[in-house]
Amino acid sequence: MNTITLFRTVAPGSLALALLFASAQAGAQNIQRGEKLFIECRSCHAMQPGVNGVGPSLAGIIGRKAASDGSFRYSPAMKRSGLTWDQVTLGAFIADSQGVVPGNRMPYAGMSDGKDIADLVAWMAKAGGAAR
Repeated sequence: MNTITLFRTVAPGSLALALLFASAQAGAQNIQRGEKLFIECRSCHAMQPGVNGVGPSLAGIIGRKAASDGSFRYSPAMKRSGLTWDQVTLGAFIADSQGVVPGNRMPYAGMSDGKDIADLVAWMAKAGGAAR
């Protein structure tokens, strides 16, 4: 699924958040702030390769195909999503995971501030490196 298709399939409220994220992404991101925001994610995800919790490791998430880490049991919805994680797709998912991939198992209400999302995704891209 490419970014254009993503924006066509996301619920209207999610689309607004995704566009807010995209506009925030155009500004300078605060990577240190993004690291602090990751505390919310840390209860389920790790940034170390192969370290899965309730959610999969997010190491190398940028450029990786969704549900492609064989060490984690993904939902059927995530396996069918066809997503490849880039900063825009990941930002939209963080804003509204159920709107982007309906039926996925991530029990997260979403992050509503586009600047927070941009900072978090920028830190994740730097901390986790690119997919191999």
